[in-house]
Amino acid sequence: MPSRRIEHEAAFVLHSHPYSETSLLVEAFSRSHGRLPLVAKGARRQGSSLRGVLLAFQPLTIAWSGRGEVRTLVRCEWHGGYPLPRGEALLCGFYVNELVLRLLPREDPHERLFDHYAVTVAQLAQGAAGGPVLRAFERRLLQELGYALTLDRDAATGAAIEPERLYRYEPERGPVPAVNGASTDDPRVVPGRVLLALAQDDYADASTAAGARQLMGALIDHRLDRQTLHSRTVFRALQNL
Repeated sequence: MPSRRIEHEAAFVLHSHPYSETSLLVEAFSRSHGRLPLVAKGARRQGSSLRGVLLAFQPLTIAWSGRGEVRTLVRCEWHGGYPLPRGEALLCGFYVNELVLRLLPREDPHERLFDHYAVTVAQLAQGAAGGPVLRAFERRLLQELGYALTLDRDAATGAAIEPERLYRYEPERGPVPAVNGASTDDPRVVPGRVLLALAQDDYADASTAAGARQLMGALIDHRLDRQTLHSRTVFRALQNL
């Protein structure tokens, strides 16, 4: 069976690590072919055309060949870019990359998600506030995976969400009125104003923004089946320094 070659594909590097003596194993997120692993042969050799190009958070145009599970990267060009995120923005970028790595199946194209990822990376690089950027990406990621969030209607009755009423968000169903005595220590129990803020991407109020962060974190954890996100662990550790 002949080798298949893909040319001129827009992509980002999600993660890379050394492979054999001089190569890299790269997890790439491509626009038309989704997430896939690529071997960049000789990329760590002095003078390699790939050396210094395979950077995270930079838009690339790549080409690869092969038919196995792991393809061979044959060309990579920097496609004009953004400044690298720094500080908290860099941690937010690592979090976004880890979400894509953990939740997006390999070779499952999501062109709209790819485009939103590119916007997210650009916003972080340009110094946008991390919270609103991450909430927007989390919502789009869940939507692309088939878990679009219901945020403006009671899932039990169809009634409009009341801002001051407490709701419990059931991941497979949506928001339902919380039972009397429900604890707000549960991140899935939030006032209706948090749901409405998420629906409108409005995080001007600090307490609402915090509730939105906790709720989205709980819904992401549900989809991860309680797997630990390393980027989230690092971020929390740094906050406690």
